[in-house]
Amino acid sequence: MSDAIRGRSLGSAPVPLSVLDLATVGSGRTATQALGTTVELARLAERVGYHRFWVAEHHSMPGVASSAPAVILAHLAAHTERIRLGSGGVMLPNHQPLVIAEQFGTLEAMAPGRVDLGLGRAPGTDQATAAALRRGRTDGADQFPEQLAELVRFLDDDFPPEHPYSRIHAVPGPVQGRVPGGVQSDHRPPVWLLGSSGFSAQLAGRLGLPFAFAHHFSSAHTLPALQLYRQSFRPSQALSEPYAIVTANALAADDPRDAYRQALAGGLSMVRLRTGRPGLVPTPQEAEAYPFSEPERAVVEEYLSNVIHGTAETVRAGLDELAKLTGADELMLSAMGQGHDARLRSYELIAGAYAQ
Repeated sequence: MSDAIRGRSLGSAPVPLSVLDLATVGSGRTATQALGTTVELARLAERVGYHRFWVAEHHSMPGVASSAPAVILAHLAAHTERIRLGSGGVMLPNHQPLVIAEQFGTLEAMAPGRVDLGLGRAPGTDQATAAALRRGRTDGADQFPEQLAELVRFLDDDFPPEHPYSRIHAVPGPVQGRVPGGVQSDHRPPVWLLGSSGFSAQLAGRLGLPFAFAHHFSSAHTLPALQLYRQSFRPSQALSEPYAIVTANALAADDPRDAYRQALAGGLSMVRLRTGRPGLVPTPQEAEAYPFSEPERAVVEEYLSNVIHGTAETVRAGLDELAKLTGADELMLSAMGQGHDARLRSYELIAGAYAQ
């Protein structure tokens, strides 16, 4: 399965480059327009050489339209041909493992050999929304290892005979190749663990799974988590050695002032989120005119310190430095800019800087 996991760098990029998208909804725009931009981004990413395109699960956030990754990925599969598509990630405690196995088995049948299943244990929302999603279930993040094991069993269709689920099958899936007349690929989506701390890093290492770290919002924990992942890694059928993605906020523009203004709009979004006022991604004009208080300014400065922004050459230098610092096997770029053109242009400029 390692061939489905390991990427290939193009041009002068030090490692493969990929994209993480949240289908952000900007001020003055609709969810329909935001999701249309996501399709255009995926097609652009495929055209200019990005390795994979992931979408993230979030809930109850007006500025994020990616609450249903499997639905978006099915749409993207119909509009792309080669690029890998995946979840970055599905928040497993919000769902029953069988449902996820069925959804991603369906995606694999629609886009054979192109689907990644990235899993996280955070809710991707506030606790009240998480409770609504789980309808009183108590098997939350603390049961994540057990949920993960159950999901993998469904994907592989290999519960032991004595297990109560041994006669339950995720379809589409391997069972279709074992019934009379059945023909079914033995390939299934590779499972990735996502994290912003050491828990998932250690679990991914112990299980021999690929790991993606959310450097874009947890940069202080990046190096310790990656070290823990590599130290705890045990070879598996999926991987013979560790493979780690590092996700980074990156915004490039022809004019560095435009890149800063886009990043500032993302900073204002973060302020509103942290103060319990989530909304649409503001315009750069809104962000420039906003009267930040001292505590809010501190939030913005912290956010901006973790955004690689500027000209394509500046962003390239920042990504090169990040790859060297972390030893990442792949970099996944997230652009929190507002609107349509700026985000597409950013990914295009970065790819061009590496002559992909």
